[in-house]
Amino acid sequence: MRARLERAEAAIRELQGQLAAQGESSLRTRSGVRGEFSGRVLMNGFSNSARTNNTDVPTFVRPDTASGLPASGVGGAMRQTTLGAAVVVPSVFGAEFRGDIDVDFFGGQRPSSGGRTFPLIRLRTARGTLTWRHGELLFGQESPLTSGLNPISLASVGTPGFTSAGNLWLWIPQLRGTLETAGRVRFGVQGAVLAPMSSDATGLFDTDFDIAERSKRPTVQGRVRVRWGGDRAGGELGVGAHRGWFAAKGDSLIVGQMVSADARVHLTRFVELRGEAFDGKALRGLGGGGIGQNFGVNGVAVSTRGGWAQLNLIPSERVTVGFGSGVDDPTDVLVSAGGRLRNQASAGHLQLRPGGGIVLGAEWRRIWTRYASATRTNDHINVAVGFEW
Repeated sequence: MRARLERAEAAIRELQGQLAAQGESSLRTRSGVRGEFSGRVLMNGFSNSARTNNTDVPTFVRPDTASGLPASGVGGAMRQTTLGAAVVVPSVFGAEFRGDIDVDFFGGQRPSSGGRTFPLIRLRTARGTLTWRHGELLFGQESPLTSGLNPISLASVGTPGFTSAGNLWLWIPQLRGTLETAGRVRFGVQGAVLAPMSSDATGLFDTDFDIAERSKRPTVQGRVRVRWGGDRAGGELGVGAHRGWFAAKGDSLIVGQMVSADARVHLTRFVELRGEAFDGKALRGLGGGGIGQNFGVNGVAVSTRGGWAQLNLIPSERVTVGFGSGVDDPTDVLVSAGGRLRNQASAGHLQLRPGGGIVLGAEWRRIWTRYASATRTNDHINVAVGFEW
């Protein structure tokens, strides 16, 4: 009995020491609420076989130039590094409140001889969420309600995978509400009011209203969903609708609209299928819909349809391997001369987490971009090394 008591006292002292160390290392906020700090430092090495819109995270292939220099090349960058922070309050208005912010260094680069080694910080998401038993209220900057999924990738973090090839992802300020039933199978209905956005280029500091903001109408979205099961043993299916407006000459409006479907299903405990599909017009403001083309011949909204799917094998928390493909296919007769008529991407990826926060990844991606003159292709190879906390 004496020996057992001594072992118990030693275990208690060890536990007290661990709790004290954890308390000293925890994030302390000014308001006193529980805080979390997370991040991932990521170095990407990459190569391309052709000229693209962006070398480290290409989304479509550009026509060759007459410079006489080779279009292919290799490079490296760390601007897909991300940092995040969050606070959690157990009870606010009878709900649990969570606020979080996520930033990266993919906001471009300062004009200098340093190039991508002088990256600019960029706000990705910033959300406040109140969660009740059967409802949720979200305010802040988040993915569109109708397209909230992204492919798994360490090569496409700054711009999610299959952008301009079926993935509508852009983080947009919004107010979103959700109501959901209880039970093993849960049905939900969602609605969101989003800031109008056309994704037109803006100046370095001063900004002006774009043609979506000049419509004086917010973008609206709705979605119904069904969920079942839990982590690695369930899934979610959703169907959504989107409507936005753009100002035109003569005090008239051009309507952008879309219907969408999304799925994230665990086929087995170790196999996951995820993807999205859409059909609509004037969707550039959602993150590259229509291959980044809102309007075409005679200023008509470009109609387009597309989607992406990815199959992932996750045998353990240390290994993820998968393959996916996506496509964005605008209506050819509506695209302006010289525009992009179709864009397709396929990618295979491998991620390893051997321990200690280390993360390793490799990805191959082929992109086909069709123009009236020819279809141009690019092979992108990306190797990632980093650490997470």
